[in-house]
Amino acid sequence: MSLEPADLKRIVGVTLEHYEKRAEDFWHGTRDHDVRQNIDALLRRIEAGPPFTILDLGCGPGRDLKTFSALGHVAIGLEGAPSFAAMAREHSGCEVWEQDFLHLELPPARFDGVFANAVLFHAPSQELPRVLGELRATLKPRGVLFSSNPHGQNEEGWNRGRYGVYHDLDTWRGYLTRAGFAELEYYYRPPGLPREQQPWLATVWRSI
Repeated sequence: MSLEPADLKRIVGVTLEHYEKRAEDFWHGTRDHDVRQNIDALLRRIEAGPPFTILDLGCGPGRDLKTFSALGHVAIGLEGAPSFAAMAREHSGCEVWEQDFLHLELPPARFDGVFANAVLFHAPSQELPRVLGELRATLKPRGVLFSSNPHGQNEEGWNRGRYGVYHDLDTWRGYLTRAGFAELEYYYRPPGLPREQQPWLATVWRSI
């Protein structure tokens, strides 16, 4: 699949518009989700001493930003949907940057960890190497990237008004390895269920 700039602009715009129109419903539907397993997976792999500087990529309404901040860390959000960004600032009290995958402007070697929970699957596969490279560049040496995505058999396209790519584990590993990351661990979520009832693939990586 080869996407032209106009295609990419539409993918990002329509996907963000989907969330923008449903911001309040999304917040009420996700604010009580328990993702502490994912937060712990990131934090325990960071080698620096706390407090850590964390980038919450695709922070949505700010649920996890608030958790990182409450734990004593310096958390900054990045969000492309304006309503989500405003909600995240109000809910968490944290700084939130309004950026999308096509226009990332990330400072070099700023973060101990990047928390990418349910966001990177929206990056078209042809853009993913660039996005991962920019995330690696904004991490400090040996920084940690956490990612959780709905997995599949590498299907790519529109799904209920949003663009997504549903990588299997081996394909996802290939992208991250080529981008300069070393795998630390992976697991499927929610925990304690048969695999067919675990739609989320979580992976943890170190910048090398």
